[in-house]
Amino acid sequence: MSEPRINDRIRVPEVRLVGPNGEQVGIVRVEDALRLADEAGLDLVEVAPTARPPVCKLMDFGKFKYESDMKAREARKNQTNTILKEIRFRLKIDPHDYATKKGHVERFLKGGDKVKVMIMFRGREQSRPEMGFRLLQRLAEDVSDLGSVESSPRQDGRNMVMVIGPHKKKAEAKAEERRRKDSEQAAATGDSEPQPADQAPQAGETASETASTAS
Repeated sequence: MSEPRINDRIRVPEVRLVGPNGEQVGIVRVEDALRLADEAGLDLVEVAPTARPPVCKLMDFGKFKYESDMKAREARKNQTNTILKEIRFRLKIDPHDYATKKGHVERFLKGGDKVKVMIMFRGREQSRPEMGFRLLQRLAEDVSDLGSVESSPRQDGRNMVMVIGPHKKKAEAKAEERRRKDSEQAAATGDSEPQPADQAPQAGETASETASTAS
């Protein structure tokens, strides 16, 4: 995106002027708008060039540009791309394979990624699309606590596909995974300190028992 025109680069006879706090000044000659900007120590910035007349605002353009760049940099830093994972099922899948592949789907969703589930039909299986539909519905129900169907099952040539999206965004999932690992690490190291040997007598311990122990 190109930068807006500012100050002397604005070559129109008049503009609709907006003050530094958003107040509507009205339509003024560009010379008057430039004079007001100079008196206020601000810039005249064209914010809506296609309007008739163009809309211009009084602002500190250097500060505005710096803050915009900082926001864009922070947004890029926090942005985590969601990946579309793909996993394939056979129509006649045995329970063990189903459990294994369902586990993969759950892992992808926990990581904040979308999953494209594909059922591949072979031979006469192509005449039984309802069986594929039921299998995909079953999978969607089994992982409903982690994600929901974004693209309903549909026939795609010899295959049937469905897309499941995670409930949590990828950035949230990664932050949660970091917290979980930190918690596990703290739990693993928190109880390793030895108990002191010279503990005071318990409340129920008599004086004689204490003395005999000491002797």
